[in-house]
Amino acid sequence: MPVTTTLQLSPKQSADAEFYTALAARQVGVRRDDVAMVRVIKRSIDARRSPVKVNLTLEIFVDREPQPEPVHFDYPDVSHSTEVVVVGSGPAGLFASLRLIELGLKPILLERGKQVLPRKQDIALINRNLDINPDSNYAFGAGGAGTFSDGKLFTRSKKRGDYNKALQTLVFHGATPDILYEAHPHIGTDKLPRIVSNICDTITRCGGEIHFCSKVTGFEIRGERLCGVWVGDNLIEGAAVILATGHSAKDIYYTLHRDGVRLEAKALAMGVRIEHPQRLIDSIQYHMPERGEYLPAASYSLVNQVDGRGVYSFCMCPGGFIVPAMTDSAQSVVNGMSPSSRNSRWANSGLVTEVRPEDYAYLQAEHGPLAGLVFQQQVEEAARKNGGDKQIAPAQRVSDFVAGRASSSLPSTSYIPGLCCSRLDKWMPDFMASALRKGIASFDRKMRGYVTSEAIVVGVESRTSTPVRIPRDSESLMHPELGGLFPAGEGAGYAGGIVSAALDGERVADAVARYVMQ
Repeated sequence: MPVTTTLQLSPKQSADAEFYTALAARQVGVRRDDVAMVRVIKRSIDARRSPVKVNLTLEIFVDREPQPEPVHFDYPDVSHSTEVVVVGSGPAGLFASLRLIELGLKPILLERGKQVLPRKQDIALINRNLDINPDSNYAFGAGGAGTFSDGKLFTRSKKRGDYNKALQTLVFHGATPDILYEAHPHIGTDKLPRIVSNICDTITRCGGEIHFCSKVTGFEIRGERLCGVWVGDNLIEGAAVILATGHSAKDIYYTLHRDGVRLEAKALAMGVRIEHPQRLIDSIQYHMPERGEYLPAASYSLVNQVDGRGVYSFCMCPGGFIVPAMTDSAQSVVNGMSPSSRNSRWANSGLVTEVRPEDYAYLQAEHGPLAGLVFQQQVEEAARKNGGDKQIAPAQRVSDFVAGRASSSLPSTSYIPGLCCSRLDKWMPDFMASALRKGIASFDRKMRGYVTSEAIVVGVESRTSTPVRIPRDSESLMHPELGGLFPAGEGAGYAGGIVSAALDGERVADAVARYVMQ
């Protein structure tokens, strides 16, 4: 049996496989020459004090011991199997489709946006401050919002499903194996498109179908059962429908509501993107002027309660970029991403506060469970009106935002379309501006130097989650009043992030199989 040991090393030592292999061999009492293989099973950075250390957990195999077999995925041919409609090709939809194939069912995957390569072209137009295609952008298209995201693979819940299998699935489709052992695994926006393309290839190679540029415009409801969906004048039927549309498909919620399908309002989080020079975050987190060549770009995670309302960092992107994430030209919406190398000059993070249904209660009489969508849209449109032309976003120096004064100029930024000075608290809802201002000030006490004129806040970070939940039974995972409808992922209100959405998609696929085969 392999022996497991943990070493605490300097960053340079942790990058030298020969050094840590010899050290691990001595620690477990075997000769270096007898070591057949050393496998890293966990790697984490301890930056709580100087000097920074790297904790490396290793699995050591000696000669003549059986070594681990690579993980294989044997997907069957489902060309002639029972069909299940899957709406949306984000992580939930893709992993649901893969799981359906494993279970012997045929996914018919419908995606309103385009395939990866033409989608890249539409995103390039957005970054150049040209027109936005409402169905092909950072949110919609092959892979959903996850394709052009930072690619962080982290979920706080251990109850969602087989986390390791999800990572192995990504490795099988082209991710690097280090995501299997890094404490905070990350793929990178430069590598995710290829992985998404490979997953799509697996689905079609095994007999599943993927239809791009296929926007769902209606639902075929007969009695108390959902029998299929409409794509324009075409009815796509299946034994069940997995609805995994993502948090930006607002028209889907309106269509469901129009058709009398029960929806529920839920809390969400909204705020800003905050961007610092990466060198500043490195110096704060690593307690040194320069991080050197062996340490990655530093990240952070911050949270505090402000007047009974949570304020926290979200989707922190070290060495990353701020990107325009709106799906309509009337909105200003920003998000963040990092390439696999995390080598840009900037660090950015969502910085958001809780938004509760009572915060937009004045909209509920007219809009019912969709009131949160209306509130979200109002803030996004206010940000647009206070920004510049096209995708030029409103921004303010962090020190000015905290002090409640206007900024007369802005530092350089990673946001390609450009920024314009705007006093965010003049157009943002008061409770949001107040909570964010106090929250950022409190974070400066945890990370000295966080509040600085070198950093900016950019509006608006509004798509952290959906303000609407599509209810489902806790056991069957099916809508409690409409048979055959299986809500999944972020857009349904049951996940937050790539891995949690993927795992939720797999769970829902399992539930669909039980439903179809009963």
